[in-house]
Amino acid sequence: MSLIRTPQALKVPARIAALFWAIKLLTTAFGESTSDYLVHNVNPYLAVLGGFAVFVVAMALQLRTDRYIPWVYWLAVAMVAVFGTMAADVLHVEFGVPYVGSSILFAVLLVAVFWSWSRVERTLSIHSITTVRRELFYWAAVLATFAMGTALGDFAAYTLHLGFLSAGIVFAALFVLPGFLRYAFGINAILAFWWAYVMTRPLGASFADWTGKSREHGGLGLGDGPVAFVLLALIVACVAYLTVTKSDQEETGAVELALADERA
Repeated sequence: MSLIRTPQALKVPARIAALFWAIKLLTTAFGESTSDYLVHNVNPYLAVLGGFAVFVVAMALQLRTDRYIPWVYWLAVAMVAVFGTMAADVLHVEFGVPYVGSSILFAVLLVAVFWSWSRVERTLSIHSITTVRRELFYWAAVLATFAMGTALGDFAAYTLHLGFLSAGIVFAALFVLPGFLRYAFGINAILAFWWAYVMTRPLGASFADWTGKSREHGGLGLGDGPVAFVLLALIVACVAYLTVTKSDQEETGAVELALADERA
């Protein structure tokens, strides 16, 4: 039995609307708070291994489906958030790589993924994720964006001494900027999407740290564990809404028709 099924329809949300970005921001914040809670409250090596194991299971479920299923897709995104955060933190904590160095490293990795993806498939559009190869490129890009965003957020908060709240405000401005440029000046839609997508990671992580970290470290002191629990509850509620309403799948029929034409 094949571990990866050939897609019969789009493997990602068809409609990229406000709720998509809301859940994406929630998962990035969840990844930050969950990773920090596990690493500081259980054996960090076991936490990383456990995070990797659940990440592999989540990705296996996603790759085994032949079309977009909300809870499967967002489970994969959430576990990429957790493991991507751990991977970026390991470079700094265990190997002493400075945040600026890890930010550059993951940025180069992300560019390499985009370059390879574009060269092979001739598109970086999220609406083109209708083949196994494109999906693998997509998840490689997603993982790279999470790792780079984690390093970038820590670089802003710690190395540049902005603190969590100030860094979050900066990244919030950078997150909405591509939407404004798209609306006002008509910049490329794919560029605008991936620009905003990259910014969700440091934005969500900055506000997760601000709410969860102690007051001595510039946070509100609510605790990483409670913050992670609230974020998880919000993610579950939003994904349940998408599952019932299918509001992010309205264009599925058109996508399936395009996929059929591509295979013909």
